[in-house]
Amino acid sequence: MAPVVVKFGGSFAFSEVLTDWIRALASCAGRIVIVPGGGPFADAVRLAQSRMGFDDCAAHRMSLLAMEQYGRALISFDNLLSPADSMEAIERHLLAKRIPVWMPARMVSEAADIAPSWEVTSDSLAAWLCSMIRANRLILVKHVASLSGQQQSEDLAITGVVDKAFPRYLRRSSISASIVGPGEHKAAVAAIRCGTSTGFSIK
Repeated sequence: MAPVVVKFGGSFAFSEVLTDWIRALASCAGRIVIVPGGGPFADAVRLAQSRMGFDDCAAHRMSLLAMEQYGRALISFDNLLSPADSMEAIERHLLAKRIPVWMPARMVSEAADIAPSWEVTSDSLAAWLCSMIRANRLILVKHVASLSGQQQSEDLAITGVVDKAFPRYLRRSSISASIVGPGEHKAAVAAIRCGTSTGFSIK
């Protein structure tokens, strides 16, 4: 069965529903791959760049490590979550009925098709990973304002809901994608288990 990639936003780092989401996602062991956002760790990179003046290439690599820091924090909440820094590790954890939490630095640093830019954040990287592991769906878990119906990825990029490069990576991946909000962990789990869609569809 093709896995579902769940990009879990860094904005949940200090959220009261963080543990609700972790418990819900843990119940999908063997079915999903979690892509962590950068959260407060990526915010620290942005602040440091503004004060130190290092270039976007350095900031990009530091932000990959920020995703790994957030991922490590998520892993600490449930022993079914395991770090995975390669396609082989992802497959191994899925077969073992565990949940791979993607550590992106290794794979992304070796990828020629990912530009080191703030336009490419964990949203785009999640879509890119879908192509690499042949996932059939991408669910973006975000703190979002009211959305309705089907959303165009370009519009979401303009308003900052997703990063600027996301529409390009989504088109390349040819997968179905959707956004779910903070209180939708039960609906998301039901959809993952049943193979159905949930949240607001992205085109």
